Amino acid sequence: MDALRRPAIPEDAVQYKLFLVQPDPSDAGTNEKFLQQLLENILAEIAPLLVQYIWQHQPFNLTRYPEKGGEPAHLGGVTVFGDNVEDEWFITYLLNCITCTFKDVAAVVNDNDGQFLLIEAAEHLPKWLDPDSSENRVFLYQGELHILPNRIHPGEIGWPKESVPTVGQALEMLHLHTEHCLARKPIRSALARRLDGYPEKIQQNFHHAHCYIPASIAVVLSRSPDLIAPAVSAFYLRDPLDLQACRTFRTFPPDARVMTSVKFTRCLYAQLNQQSFIPDRRSGFTLPPRTHPQYRAHELGMKLAHGFEILCSKSGQSSSVQEPSVSSNPLWRGFLDSLKKNGYFKGELEGSARYKDLMMSAENFFKQSITSTHQPGIYNHGDEVLKILKDASYSLEDLNLQEAHLPPEDSDAWLDISPQELERLLEERGGRGLSDSTRKTVGPDNEEQEEETGYSLVAVTQGMKSFINAMSSHEGAEIPRSCLSDPFSFDPDAVTSALDRLLGNKDDELDSDDFEDDDDGDEEDNENKDEEVQKDESDEQTDAETLESLRKYMDEMDQELQSTNIGKSFTQTNKVGNKSDTNKSSSVTAGSELAEEEIQPLDVDLNLVKNLLESLASQAGLAGPASNLLQSLGIHIPPDADKS
Repeated sequence: MDALRRPAIPEDAVQYKLFLVQPDPSDAGTNEKFLQQLLENILAEIAPLLVQYIWQHQPFNLTRYPEKGGEPAHLGGVTVFGDNVEDEWFITYLLNCITCTFKDVAAVVNDNDGQFLLIEAAEHLPKWLDPDSSENRVFLYQGELHILPNRIHPGEIGWPKESVPTVGQALEMLHLHTEHCLARKPIRSALARRLDGYPEKIQQNFHHAHCYIPASIAVVLSRSPDLIAPAVSAFYLRDPLDLQACRTFRTFPPDARVMTSVKFTRCLYAQLNQQSFIPDRRSGFTLPPRTHPQYRAHELGMKLAHGFEILCSKSGQSSSVQEPSVSSNPLWRGFLDSLKKNGYFKGELEGSARYKDLMMSAENFFKQSITSTHQPGIYNHGDEVLKILKDASYSLEDLNLQEAHLPPEDSDAWLDISPQELERLLEERGGRGLSDSTRKTVGPDNEEQEEETGYSLVAVTQGMKSFINAMSSHEGAEIPRSCLSDPFSFDPDAVTSALDRLLGNKDDELDSDDFEDDDDGDEEDNENKDEEVQKDESDEQTDAETLESLRKYMDEMDQELQSTNIGKSFTQTNKVGNKSDTNKSSSVTAGSELAEEEIQPLDVDLNLVKNLLESLASQAGLAGPASNLLQSLGIHIPPDADKS
């Protein structure tokens, strides 16, 4: 399929589709009913995970799509995750769980970068698999990653990489040859490492902080904690027109504020905390001195109040249609029954406070995942805030009493990352884990010593040579994997011998066997081979002449460059020896002086390391060509200790 005909996925968004592996092509009505029931069952299955999750921009949602353009009927959706890429990987985890629970469902997931699952396991993919050959080949099925194999010879299981299978053909092969389509273990392990920690990681991704906010905002967040995301986004993406509504604060005046604990995601907390903002004097919000122990709580609360005020100022702008109740949706009854079957309410009595909280969370999830998908123009976060304020009743005295029983806020030390921790994270994301020797924790006393001994100059030269000798094409040069993990061995004699065979040696004469035929062999050959022998002799003589011409050309070039300063920029092998014999050089004859002027051999490894270290020093600790190349080869050079 031509890439230009594919529907474009929005930036910072993930698209997902759920297909039936064995659909009934003869009965579209049965498939439609089955997909409808499957939708209710899936939502009920994952609801306990989703009702507690706070999405950065848009929630996970599923819609039934009919057959179109050769693509079978399926369930699918698109979620914009914005700046929080963890939303994308949480959706991937959900899809993996769905395919594990519902064995007859296969999932496809993409973003604007394409097959990001393959990007995560890029270092373990087969050579033939690239963005052009991966279309309709990659599936999450039965809780594992599956890739349709490449068929090279007729009769093999797979699909030729030169053509793209249709979704129906791919699903049929996936069903008939599941074991052959299972991705190799290193590929599956790379994906499993990225998904490791879910669902516990959901709670680890939350951050609880104390905020001094208007009492009405505290009530809104207690009823619907997920509204923290649109409020932070409204403040984070504000413009001058938005701030006009924050001059008077008609909805959330600052005169009745309380201290409360607010649940953020780490991404939302970082966005709110890291932005500097000074409120308008007319707003009525004032901040205590920075030395005040509760300055951070006052600052966070002031920013949150601006975000909620901006949200409410835009209420009613999207649509004037009244939002229908959840109970009027025909999907709600089946969804609620599925929740009860899956034990979502945990045995709570209907009408109890805990039951009402769970019911409200389920309704919010249903509205975001179902109602907002079918009627996107109706759902508005500002309207939701105003609706909660209209229906809620609260006592300011009760909220003030709760301040004495607030849970401690979480530490935000995770915002500060040391250089060593950043290096470790980059290596993990790059697919190159630290070796066992470098994973050991080092203290401040021996940290510098480990940096100085954690690399080898021989590794630098050998890594560069492996990189130069690696295969490359118009798509770029590949980093040799042996540079990253395998031990290396270097035989200088073998390298010298190979160069001598290629260019010849100035001191040694060429072997006559290379240019002359063996007379005894000529006598034994019959007359029919005489012409071939003469041709071989001519070819060998031509090769010898070519090598001799190349040597002369290189000699003349060396003599020409000898009079320039280029040679002085290289370190010669016997330079140290010449310095120690300075007194003897004054008494040599004219013939010996000419001999000394002959070009001395260069130490290639020494010059390579010297130039690389000089390039690193000129970068002054910043990113540059030398450091980027060495990092890609898995070579770590400590910072320059010479501050001069």
